[in-house]
Amino acid sequence: MSQLQDPIRDGLRRGWKVLGGARGPAPEKIVCDVAIVGTGAGAGITAELLARAGLNVVMVEEGPLKSSSDFKQKESEAYPQLYQESAARKTEDKAINILQGRCVGGSTTVNWTSSFRTPAATLQFWQDHFDLPDYSVDGLAPYFAQAEKRLNILPWLTPPNENNELLRRGAARLNIQAAAISRNVTGCWNLGSCGLGCPTNAKQSMLVTTIPAALDLGARLLSETRVERFELANGKVTAMVCQSVMPNGALAPAGRGVVATKIIAKHYVLAGGAINSPAVLLRSGAPDPHGVLGARTFLHPVVMSSSVFSQKVEAWSGAPQTIYTDHFLDTQAIDGPMGYKLEAPPLHPVIFASTVPGMGQSQGDLLKTFPHNHTLLALLRDGFHAQSRGGQVKLRGDGSAVLDYPLTDYVMDGARRALLSMAEIQFAAGARQVFPLHEMAQPYTSWAQARDAIHALPMKPLLTKIVSAHVMGGCSLAGHEKRGVTRPDGIHWQLGNLSIHDGSIFPTSIGANPQLSIYGAVNRLAQGLVKKLTGRDVALA
Repeated sequence: MSQLQDPIRDGLRRGWKVLGGARGPAPEKIVCDVAIVGTGAGAGITAELLARAGLNVVMVEEGPLKSSSDFKQKESEAYPQLYQESAARKTEDKAINILQGRCVGGSTTVNWTSSFRTPAATLQFWQDHFDLPDYSVDGLAPYFAQAEKRLNILPWLTPPNENNELLRRGAARLNIQAAAISRNVTGCWNLGSCGLGCPTNAKQSMLVTTIPAALDLGARLLSETRVERFELANGKVTAMVCQSVMPNGALAPAGRGVVATKIIAKHYVLAGGAINSPAVLLRSGAPDPHGVLGARTFLHPVVMSSSVFSQKVEAWSGAPQTIYTDHFLDTQAIDGPMGYKLEAPPLHPVIFASTVPGMGQSQGDLLKTFPHNHTLLALLRDGFHAQSRGGQVKLRGDGSAVLDYPLTDYVMDGARRALLSMAEIQFAAGARQVFPLHEMAQPYTSWAQARDAIHALPMKPLLTKIVSAHVMGGCSLAGHEKRGVTRPDGIHWQLGNLSIHDGSIFPTSIGANPQLSIYGAVNRLAQGLVKKLTGRDVALA
C-alpha cells in the first residue's frame, strides 16, 4: 500500500493552501467570502459548491489532516488521531459511548460507508410536525441523485462476508426480509478497516472528494484549529475566533507562534457536527429566544448482541456493513413503540474488548472466541414520540461540549425488544451461544433460555451497553422559529449571515445511517446559498 498514490500529499505538493499543525500557524486575521466550520459531510459538500461558484472559502477543522499514507489499520493509532476524545466521547452520565470523527473529512473519514436516503416516513413526519413541506421524497430526489453520482454511492454487489451473511441467513429462516446496503466506494479492496481510515482511498469520503476539489479551486484549510466562538452584533456574525490545538485536541502552547486567529467573512457556515455545532453557538451566546438550541439531539442509541458460531466469522475482514433489515422499523408506527434497524458491525480487537462486559476470566474466555464472534447492532429510531425527546447539548466549565441524553423507559423498552430480536436471529442462523451486551447477562445456549433471561434483565443505564455513531439534531430545521434553530433554507433564524449545514439540522433521528441524508439535504441548502450569494446556479454532479 505504501506505493499507492496519496491524493492529499499530491495536493500539498501542488501548493494547496493548508495551515495548522505541522503546516505552520495561521495568521492573526483572515478575510474571505465564506468561512466554514468543519470538514465533514456537510462542510465538504458546501465547500466544493461554494468554491465552484468562485467564492473565497476558508475551512476550519479541529482535527489533524491525515491521509491514506497515515492509515496503517491500527486501532492504537486511529482512535486517538481520528476520533473525538480518542473514540471515548460519552454522554454526561457516561451511559452512552459516542463515536465521532475529529479529523479532516470528519466522520466520513472513519465511517463504514453505509448509505441510505432519508426514509419517506421520516420526511413525512418532518412535513407534518415541523412545517417543512419542501423536505419530501420528490423534492430531495435530485439532490440525492447528484450526491450518489458524485460520491459513487451504489449497491454493494460483492457477496457479503460471513459476518453479514449470518444476519441475512438468520433473518431468512424467520421470514424476515433483509437487503443489501449501498456504499460510497470505488475500487474497494474489501479490507474491512473503514473505521480506521481507508488506506487505499477507495472510500469516497470528503477527505478524498470534495475537500481536495475545493482546495484545487483555491479554498484554504486550517487544520488543528478549533472554532471557539462567533462574535455577534446586530443580528449577524461579525467574526469567527479560532484557536490552534494539538493533534490530540489540547490547546497549543503559546510558544508555537500565533495561536489565535480571527476570520472575517461575509457569510459563515457552521458544520461542526451535532454536539460541536450547538456548542459553538452556546459559547458565542447566540440568540435562543425559544430555548431550542442544543435541544432535541438524537443518537440512534445502539444496543448489541454478541454470539459465537462453530465456524470462523472473522468479522474484521471484508466490507464492514453490507446487509440490513428494516423489519422492526416497518412493523412499528413511526410514533409508536420505538422501532429499530438491524445491521452487523465489523469487529476489531480493541473496540470489541472495550465493548463486551465482564472482567477477568469471564471476559478472557469471551475474547478467546473472537474469530468466531458475530455481533448484531440495533439502531433505535429516536425522536418521533413524546417520550423520546432526545438530549441536550451543554457546556462544561471549560467550555467543552457534553450531551445530556436521558435513557427513558420508552427508550429502554425498545432496547429490550431489540435484544430479543437479535438473539432470535442469531440462534436461527446457527449460533452456539448468544450474549446480550448487558452487565447482568450471561452467555445463553438456546433461544428459549435467552428469551426468558432478556425479559428479566433490568434495562437500566450503565447496565445496558449502549453506544452511538449517529449524532443528529440540536440545531433543528423548522418552518417556524419557535420550533427550531434553523430556517428551512439552512440559515439561522436570528443570525442572517450564518447557515448550518450538518446533521444537527435534522428535527428527529433519520432511522437509517445518516451520511447520505446529510449529503442530500446539504447539497440542496448549499446550492441555495450559492444562488443567494452569487446569483449563480451550481450542481454537485
